Amino acid sequence: MSELVFGGLLIGALVVFVLLGVHIAVALIGIGFAGIWLMREDVEMAMRLLYLSAYNGVADYIFATIPLFVLMGLLVSISNVGKDTFEVAEALLRRVRGGLGVATVAANTVFAAVTGVSIASAAVFTRVAVPEMARHGYRTAFAAGTVAGSSVLGMMIPPSLLMIIYGVLAEQSIGTLFIAGIIPGFMLAAVFVTMIVLMATFAPGMVFDLKRQRDMALQRASGPLLSGAQMAGKLVPIVALVALVLGGLYSGFFTPTEAGGIGAFGALVVALARRSLGQGRFWRVLHETGSVSVTILILLIAASFYSRMLSVAGVPVAISDLVQDAGLGPYGFLLIYVLIVLFLGMILDSSSILLIMTPVAVPIASDLGFNLIQFGVLTVLAVEIGLLTPPFGISVFTVKSTLNDPRVSVEAIFGGTLPYVAAMLFVLLLVAVFPVLSLALT
Repeated sequence: MSELVFGGLLIGALVVFVLLGVHIAVALIGIGFAGIWLMREDVEMAMRLLYLSAYNGVADYIFATIPLFVLMGLLVSISNVGKDTFEVAEALLRRVRGGLGVATVAANTVFAAVTGVSIASAAVFTRVAVPEMARHGYRTAFAAGTVAGSSVLGMMIPPSLLMIIYGVLAEQSIGTLFIAGIIPGFMLAAVFVTMIVLMATFAPGMVFDLKRQRDMALQRASGPLLSGAQMAGKLVPIVALVALVLGGLYSGFFTPTEAGGIGAFGALVVALARRSLGQGRFWRVLHETGSVSVTILILLIAASFYSRMLSVAGVPVAISDLVQDAGLGPYGFLLIYVLIVLFLGMILDSSSILLIMTPVAVPIASDLGFNLIQFGVLTVLAVEIGLLTPPFGISVFTVKSTLNDPRVSVEAIFGGTLPYVAAMLFVLLLVAVFPVLSLALT
């Protein structure tokens, strides 16, 4: 059996196991163990490689970034920083056509710079933004779609857990990946804002509930609800955290791990100052931090073992030779790769896609001359789109469960996210064609 056929069977079996409900880490380790055993007919070799993967997979200092950034994001979420950010953006943008939609994107952009978890953004802004937008005459499906669509900014604007996972799997600098995501992340936010304003101006029926005749005149009449001093007071915590984390990373003063520690400490100070950790909430934050971190670390161990199995099987080399012999070229390969990631996004979660595809694709991308930092940004962008595509779209289901409104169906929210999916595909194309967009700051 050729390497390509064997590799295809292994990858296909992995996808089938995941679809059947087998935990992704169990599936990765099981397929990896079976693959090495079948190829080498040596159980002891499979056990040794599993041991090496378990130790080397999480022994590096850089892995401390995961629990630290998760802790920072959860502390920020519980401190109502996201709510304050939205209220300030709402006050500043109420006179803009589609202003509350723009405010949601703006608040999500700032919030993303201190969380790195799309699910946290989706949960926070569903509770804060959707009721406010509905009260001002926006279609609830559009409001929910805006929250789900803009929540993916958390995976592009640093710090980002997906960037960390890709950096570990591809053996690339996490700090450099963080910096590479800044321009594409803010460009994505700018495209979202432009799209909302254009929709509100030229297709108001897609944005507003015209039957209730609640258009933007109501927003313009309302005016800002906060004074300058109140807005400044609400913005100080999140601006300080963004300056602390991104400023330290960009200047080179902090390593990513140190930035995570400093950011978590800063978020703890904010939470204590706002008295947000009483009634057992601090214990719940620590428990959730441990749960999320351990899950990610186990996945990385499993992915490391799976990657070793693919290397032993010669799958990356065989696929690379096939791509080169077929004359597809770098962009032909990139097109096929993005299409596969988009397809997987319809049936798998974002971490699973990275764990399955990165070990296979990165060696091929390197052979074809791609900068692996740019390739990482493209990968995360493509994976982000999967957060919004049916039937799995985890951000959409997060919004649905948090909203808990039987009048708003999952299908309606998916429909509300479609413009954001189109905008993300546009930014993905720009970053692919113009590498400087992801590499200018690195």
